Amino acid sequence: MRSESEVVTPEDTSTRQQPVARPRWRRALGPRLRAAGLALPLVAFVVVTFAGPMVSLLTKSFHEPEIADALPETMAALRQWDGEGAPPDDVFAATAGEFVAARNERTLGRTANRVNRVVSGMRSVIMGGSRLMVEAAAEAEAAGVTTDGAFWRETMIGIDVRWGTPEPWRALRDAGQRFTARHYLKALDFERGPEGGYVRQAEEWRIYVPLFWRTLKVSLGVTMLCLVVGYPIAHLIATSPPRRANVLLLLVLLPFWTSLLVRTTSWIVLLQNQGVVNDFLVAIGVIDDDGRLAMIYNMTGTFIAMTHVLLPFLVLPLYSVMRSIPPAYMSAAASLGATPLQALRRVYWPQTLPGVGAGCLLTFILAIGYYITPALVGGQSGQLISNMIAYHVQTSLNWGLAAALAALLLGGVTALYVVYDRLVGIDRIGLG
Repeated sequence: MRSESEVVTPEDTSTRQQPVARPRWRRALGPRLRAAGLALPLVAFVVVTFAGPMVSLLTKSFHEPEIADALPETMAALRQWDGEGAPPDDVFAATAGEFVAARNERTLGRTANRVNRVVSGMRSVIMGGSRLMVEAAAEAEAAGVTTDGAFWRETMIGIDVRWGTPEPWRALRDAGQRFTARHYLKALDFERGPEGGYVRQAEEWRIYVPLFWRTLKVSLGVTMLCLVVGYPIAHLIATSPPRRANVLLLLVLLPFWTSLLVRTTSWIVLLQNQGVVNDFLVAIGVIDDDGRLAMIYNMTGTFIAMTHVLLPFLVLPLYSVMRSIPPAYMSAAASLGATPLQALRRVYWPQTLPGVGAGCLLTFILAIGYYITPALVGGQSGQLISNMIAYHVQTSLNWGLAAALAALLLGGVTALYVVYDRLVGIDRIGLG
């Protein structure tokens, strides 16, 4: 038997068994922390593989500290120069000293390349002159001559008379700016004028703005072509019996399982002058053997190949929306006296607009960034701005200009997206 002190009262039992209530904010925070923990690997993956590299590349379009870091004394001296005539003697001394040191360290070539992008021909001026500067410095040291600013002024002008003019010094000063809009101006076809400012290039030398317009027109044209071809295909799949619909859908999905390079090179075989299409047209008498059509390495090849590659991206959103439209709607419109064309225009087409918007937006964004297909089948007249971006990244290594072109392209796509949202509404996009 329990003693009187061991008897447990109901009040004590309820007090001991009642859990301690947590604050409301802590109860609400727990699920959010768990959800954030689950999403953290995906966020880290996106930041490391997409956001980080993109920000790093776009930063290069306006931030170039390489020259300023390589020639700090020269840049500091040039900041005191008014830009008229030859600079003071201390600028000559600082430049010559840093050129000689960088030449001995074998790092001057990168500096000369970057300055040459500002003013063409500066690489030969710097590299050829620096070799003679090294020799002059060695001879002066052996003879015990003081290498002050006056000595280097006379030596550098004697090596190349251009050092006595303001042009090479302006090029050095402009190239040494850590933050610059130079790449964006060049991407808009501006060049340095004879008096140091930027002027519009001559029409025959404009490269990038015409490429931007061509890219926009090709992307819009490919999108419209995909819509014209893909709309009846999506309608056929959506209204076919299940067995036939599965076969047709398989044919649409088949390009996704084929390499992009294989699909593109297949069109080269089909469309070339001695290809399958031209041979067929000659065989049936549509064209003569001497009048074979040029359908490759031009804009025609670009349109055909890009339409084939991007067609599934428009068919699938359309199909998913069309499948959800009851067939009875068209029957009801016909019973009310509408012709098939009227029923399509006033009943069926408005209900497919969410799929049309989703497919066209997806196709356009993909088309505006294509460069492998235009590079293979487009030739000189079928190149897009993305091909020039790839060239500057992989071949010329002018990453600042490539970043500026990419930033302008990204800004243009974003602006078109905002316009689409204002006019149509992004909330009307649907995938079924």
